[in-house]
Amino acid sequence: MTDTPLWTPSESRKGAANITRFMSFVSDHGSTVSTFEELHRFSLENNERFWELYWDFAGIKASARGDRITQNPEAMPGARYFPDARLNFAENLLVKADDTVALVFRGEDKVRREWTWAELTGTVSRVQQGLKALGVASADRIGAVVPNMPETIMACLGVASLGGVWSSCSPDFGIQGILDRFGQIEPKVLIACDGYHYAGKTFNIADKIEAVLASLPSVEKVVLIDYIGEAEATAGRIDKAVTLDQFMTGFEPGPIDYAQLPFDHPLYILFSSGTTGVPKCIMHSAGGVLLKVMTEQQLHVGLRPDDRLFYFTTCGWMMWNWLITGLSSGATLLLYDGSPFYPDERAMFDLAVEEGMTIFGTSAKYIDALKKTGWRPCETHDLSKIHTMMSTGSPLAPESFDFVYDGIKSDIHLASVSGGTDIAGCFVASNPLGPVWRGEIQAPCLGMAVDVFDDEGKPMPAGKGELVCTQPFPSMPIGFWNDPGGEKYHNAYFDRFDNIWCHGDFAEWTGNGGMIIHGRSDATLNPGGVRIGTAEIYAQVEKISVVLEALAIGQQWDNDTRIVLFVRLADGVTLDDELEKTIRVQIRTGASPRHVPARIVAVTDIPRTKSGKITELAVRDIVHGREVKNVEALANPEALNLFRDLEKLQS
Repeated sequence: MTDTPLWTPSESRKGAANITRFMSFVSDHGSTVSTFEELHRFSLENNERFWELYWDFAGIKASARGDRITQNPEAMPGARYFPDARLNFAENLLVKADDTVALVFRGEDKVRREWTWAELTGTVSRVQQGLKALGVASADRIGAVVPNMPETIMACLGVASLGGVWSSCSPDFGIQGILDRFGQIEPKVLIACDGYHYAGKTFNIADKIEAVLASLPSVEKVVLIDYIGEAEATAGRIDKAVTLDQFMTGFEPGPIDYAQLPFDHPLYILFSSGTTGVPKCIMHSAGGVLLKVMTEQQLHVGLRPDDRLFYFTTCGWMMWNWLITGLSSGATLLLYDGSPFYPDERAMFDLAVEEGMTIFGTSAKYIDALKKTGWRPCETHDLSKIHTMMSTGSPLAPESFDFVYDGIKSDIHLASVSGGTDIAGCFVASNPLGPVWRGEIQAPCLGMAVDVFDDEGKPMPAGKGELVCTQPFPSMPIGFWNDPGGEKYHNAYFDRFDNIWCHGDFAEWTGNGGMIIHGRSDATLNPGGVRIGTAEIYAQVEKISVVLEALAIGQQWDNDTRIVLFVRLADGVTLDDELEKTIRVQIRTGASPRHVPARIVAVTDIPRTKSGKITELAVRDIVHGREVKNVEALANPEALNLFRDLEKLQS
């Protein structure tokens, strides 16, 4: 731990922050709070009052709220928030209908389009009318194989306006990957693009959509979005298919009929990564997602109507769902489809400057990869408008914190956050009133009783243990699809500790009141019985410039577990004795002798999920000769063959 923070907000910045206004609002309503810590304590000790006040502060649109704030407030699972409320998610996102800009889309192929709020609202109206004409009703599932583009948001809000349930995949998913998801939820309508662009190549997905439909008898209509100019031709060869333009023909923009539904009416079905079996179908509620994500965006990140919010994400990652909620604050969303490194590492910063980006959201892996290019954006780009940079997806290494402040911008709020698809939001996030410390997530989220438990279920003020949440919160899933008794849902989060959410992350508190996430606890290494998070090893290895990426597993060996480290090296670099020694010394001195791998193996690729996360469990299964249950969940499944029957791991 260093004695000096990397960044501290100015007094003027703190005074203008949304969270400062909210604390005044809370104080004006009878509960004096003047610091983030006091507000967080209030949000736990007066949980009902906190969510009630935030509802009023945010101006949630609803036909009814009711007097009850919670029902069964001690039950996990089982607690309900605002059980008498009636609202609509889409109505709370379409907060304007004027000629200011709601969406800016940039494609890798240099296409640029703007949609005003009036255009967005008008097209949502037309989509809703088209869906009604098909007989789509409340709780019908709609599947989408789509890029992050305006038509996708339009379609999602059209579905939500009726009370339908939206579920999406990225168009680079394989046939089985799509079926493993949509085959479980049986969508009534399939929305798909005709293709997509990535790394300078164009991919037509007509054959893929045809193959998917052959195994999805529930689909009554296919709506094709024209992205690569092939939608009309594709619609002509697929039964039940029409283009989006054909789908909306005959429907004029008009008032949107927002279905007023319960707070916990299903909005999304999100999917777990599925690397250890068929993905879990996680059902999220409209009210829960709305309220939870709005607190994160407005209070933790500081999102305002004049912001231009960007998050690099595909529609197969929950951060897309998080991103679109930014409309509820009246902000402009910047959408991008394609590779973040095409044609080179400057692509996203060119976008930032050209579009006036104010909040830059990305993954920890992106920041690390950018750092390893050796390029410093601050030397070539005017980034004066960016006030916040967000990072999630995996733990952000301390060196990546350094790079952001040294190589990108010195006066920026680096908002490292951590949560999951499971809660459609965050457990720990940024604090706009506090300093940023190297390698640390700043604070627990408001309304979230986050803690770290040991194996006996006791809180750990210091040391590494299981990340838990000890009180209910609004964005807890409604449950899993096709899990009528709730057994799968219970076993996923509540089996370890009774009435406590156990998330499956390996974490520890810091002396600054923040948190460090050490990776997934199900991928925790246990050499000699000592628990080690893989992120601790990566943090050291990533300091070595010739190591582009690393993956660590525990291999069962000689009645114990030994650490095996796989490294992907820069072009032309060989894993010789000298480099192995460099890696071992770095890990030993930077972490501990316990972290030093027994074997280091060079590979040319590392398998990752569709959302870009490396998949330690799949590699562990391959190394141990076990079948990987769902290779379709991987973006590059062919990489698994690099880890099979390795001679270096047989001795």
